[in-house]
Amino acid sequence: MLGFTAAAVAAVVTPAAAGASTASQAGWGPYFSADHKAAARGHVSVDRQRYRHWYWKTDFVRDRVCFKDHKGDRHCKWVVKKVKKKAWEWRYEEFFTVHSTLVNKGNRGECAWETFKVVHENGSTAFRSFANCGRHPRHFSFSGKNAAHISVDVSKGDHSGPTAFHSGWRPVHHAAV
Repeated sequence: MLGFTAAAVAAVVTPAAAGASTASQAGWGPYFSADHKAAARGHVSVDRQRYRHWYWKTDFVRDRVCFKDHKGDRHCKWVVKKVKKKAWEWRYEEFFTVHSTLVNKGNRGECAWETFKVVHENGSTAFRSFANCGRHPRHFSFSGKNAAHISVDVSKGDHSGPTAFHSGWRPVHHAAV
């Protein structure tokens, strides 16, 4: 038992120490539509990877410049020069994958809908919608990167889109700052 625990701790600590990437998973749901005839649940996995961001850094350097005049005398003066050098810093990107299971308990011709709202770190918003018009649960997934918040709205509707019984936006993932 102790050997298994030490191996598990070493496997968990090693990627974080090496700085390659760290991954986490969290479950969400179940969330229901307002009439409880549509249900969604799932999990989100987040993989945080660091990388070197290269950029040009400008430095000002004092340099001594010497020259000879027409008589052959040497004159020197200090000149400030602008020097560009390449530098880097660590930056991080978070890649996420959302897995969901959508259940439809409605009548024939009714569909269960789930709409995901993804708010990115730069403030832009994207929406992804999935429908289940059958009687059996359906599994969906989508991926992206650098999400600040992910929310889901479970509702009922027809084949063209969600129309009624919205659950409101429920949290799926919130990025740690």
